[in-house]
Amino acid sequence: CSKSTMASTPSCVESVGNKVDESIVSIFLKLGRFCSYRPKTTIALALTIAVACAGGIAKLTTENRPDKLWVPQNTEAEKEQDAFLSYFPPTSRFENVIASGNPDGSNVVSKERLVEAMEMHGAIESGKSIYEGKEYTLTDLCTPAGGTCASYDPTDAICNCLVVSVLKMWNYDLSTLQADEDILATLNNYGTKEDLEGVLGGAEFDSDDQLVSAEAISISYFLEDRSEVENGNLADPVSEQWEQDVFLATVQKKDDYPSLSLAYLSSRSFSDEFGGEITGDLIYVNVSYLVALIFLGATLGSKFCCGRGSRWAMALSTLVMIALATVAGFGVASLAGLLYGPVHSVLPFVLLGIGVDDAFVIANAFDREREGIPRESETEEGLVKRGSRALARAGASITVTSLTDLVAFAISSTSALPALASFCAFASINIFFLWALAATFFTSTMVIDEKRQRDNRRDILCCFKRKRSNVDDDTGAEEGWLSSYFRKYHAPKILSTPGKIVVSVGFAALFGFGLYGAINLPVEDSERNFIPADSYIETYSETADEY
Repeated sequence: CSKSTMASTPSCVESVGNKVDESIVSIFLKLGRFCSYRPKTTIALALTIAVACAGGIAKLTTENRPDKLWVPQNTEAEKEQDAFLSYFPPTSRFENVIASGNPDGSNVVSKERLVEAMEMHGAIESGKSIYEGKEYTLTDLCTPAGGTCASYDPTDAICNCLVVSVLKMWNYDLSTLQADEDILATLNNYGTKEDLEGVLGGAEFDSDDQLVSAEAISISYFLEDRSEVENGNLADPVSEQWEQDVFLATVQKKDDYPSLSLAYLSSRSFSDEFGGEITGDLIYVNVSYLVALIFLGATLGSKFCCGRGSRWAMALSTLVMIALATVAGFGVASLAGLLYGPVHSVLPFVLLGIGVDDAFVIANAFDREREGIPRESETEEGLVKRGSRALARAGASITVTSLTDLVAFAISSTSALPALASFCAFASINIFFLWALAATFFTSTMVIDEKRQRDNRRDILCCFKRKRSNVDDDTGAEEGWLSSYFRKYHAPKILSTPGKIVVSVGFAALFGFGLYGAINLPVEDSERNFIPADSYIETYSETADEY
């Protein structure tokens, strides 16, 4: 063979690639023709299928138990843990408040501060919560135990509850504490030095191991665990109501105890704080969709304001497409029995980015296929051909990008961590629907919008026609301002010699910085690392560490 013949002969890989590309183009050419001929039928079919699939959300299974989300399942460790819990199930819910002196470092075992601590306990002991019309107090819900009071009195309800604190020395009675003339002598009868160090923070002792002062006291309450699994959550609504209405409500009234600084933790604290953060994420979802709408409206068409060339209706169509893909994917995933956890709230952000990208690719293909023909001169058959050519051009791009994302998430769905595996499986299913709806629903709405512009109808309010003006003359495909910027300014600059140097140096520096960051990336393996910085749990953790 001559050199020219050898040069023109494609390799085996190139031949396979060309055949795959031709097959994709052929499929999307036919699909584009169908969508362009019957856009309303296609939209109706897409809506029907998406809504039918969305019905599976009724089977959605939520899961918030950490051991079911972040612990590998079907392992020996899990079996051993289940066996242990079957014999020794958890029996109590934990409530704790650490009261330190205000200002910091002051002696908390003074009579004044102990009286305030006892008053706080009194409010917790006597406080009432109401659940389903029934009143509950601490003594109704506490874990039964003896030895809580220094002088056991079976008629005193608090002495039959598991409460751990130095306040036991006065039987949790305010008048007894106020009548005590030697606080330290009473405290030193609590037990050994080690016993006192277990309930006091920053305790100081003299040479005879007698307590002299302390910086903090700990008061722990134990409630009988009545938890049951409801929709993937361990719920104890009676105790949780008391924790909210009595315990947390009392310790959060810091002005009632001016000489004390309070740090507190309840069994419901983690779910409250993380739940609040997740609810806050929903606000960002709404904001992100609004920002995406404005960006799409500004860049999909040739004009920002509603007028000839604007595409605000298509911006709305893009968001509808993403919403349909989301609910349809969630429905199918629910029918497949996949669990829904807190991390799944991130999915709308992922789908928004992919969906917007597909919309830009298809809209840009529609513009490029106009071939300089004014809209007024375009016949129905011409628009059908343009729609089929546009989808043939864009189909390969959205298929490759969607397939790449889908496969990446599908592989990750084999993770041993249930939360991660389920999230990735959800994402794979949603990306498939996003790809399918972009090729059908969005393409059909593009065809209808092109007809709207051809007939000189208003954007969004398509039932009304606009008045013609000479300014509105359409002489062919219009290049958007974003595309014009990249063609006229961006591309020439980065392809110039100075531009190449700047880009190379910039990306080399970025790579080096990223590599340095990756090497020093910490492994966040504790729940504490994910607590919001302004949470009272963080304050409690720091106080507990200190004392």
